[in-house]
Amino acid sequence: MSVRASIDYLAWESEFFALSTAKLNIADSAVALSCDELSCDDLPTADELNRFQLVQAKVPAQRLDVIDALSASGFQLVEGEVDFTLPVDLTAKPAPVSAFSCRPAHESDIAGLRDVASAVFRQSRFRAPWYQPSDSGHFYALWAEKAVLGTFDHQCLLLDDEKGRPQGFVTLRTIDEQQARIGLLAVWRGCGNKGVGLELMKAATSWCAERGLNRLCVATQAGNLAALRLYIRSGASINSTAYWFYRTGKVEK
Repeated sequence: MSVRASIDYLAWESEFFALSTAKLNIADSAVALSCDELSCDDLPTADELNRFQLVQAKVPAQRLDVIDALSASGFQLVEGEVDFTLPVDLTAKPAPVSAFSCRPAHESDIAGLRDVASAVFRQSRFRAPWYQPSDSGHFYALWAEKAVLGTFDHQCLLLDDEKGRPQGFVTLRTIDEQQARIGLLAVWRGCGNKGVGLELMKAATSWCAERGLNRLCVATQAGNLAALRLYIRSGASINSTAYWFYRTGKVEK
């Protein structure tokens, strides 16, 4: 049993987490990585994998052959991922006025957004034992900040109540001429059960419609039942499922 894959160094993640990191890209055209033949000269060897403290692999859930091979090669299951697509009706009329208002987040909102992102996304695939306990929160706090500045995601939308108090936010980026992807979606603590998530999804689809984008994509952890229910309730359908695996190694000097 073998897996065809290439190894790419992840420079930004390596620097941010102070953890030399690479990603195993599964591809039919790549060199074969075999759980039985890691010593072959023309294959990625155990020593080559050990050049990195962490090697990531994202595998389609239906590829049981790949999953078995990676497991036999020292990779551990981290989490499952579900990817959704939501069609955007470009001819739909504007949504009726609600108790919330939506606006682009400004630099003055960054501190609050960082706090919320750090708390909400504390448990992600960037978690212990592979990462430090605070790494996940720091990573997503920076993501939210970069979305406001337009340097990662292209836009951060903030949802306020009738008194101007923030309730939640969603970040978006354009993928191509037809579709966009949600990066982060979070609700302020104490603002649950108000329909904030659904309003954020409506805001995201309106953002797409204004730009002529007819599809909205979003991914979440397989164990995040609240997010799964939200996306399905919003009209999204499952596009794909996958698993994340990590392999830790001793860096050879």
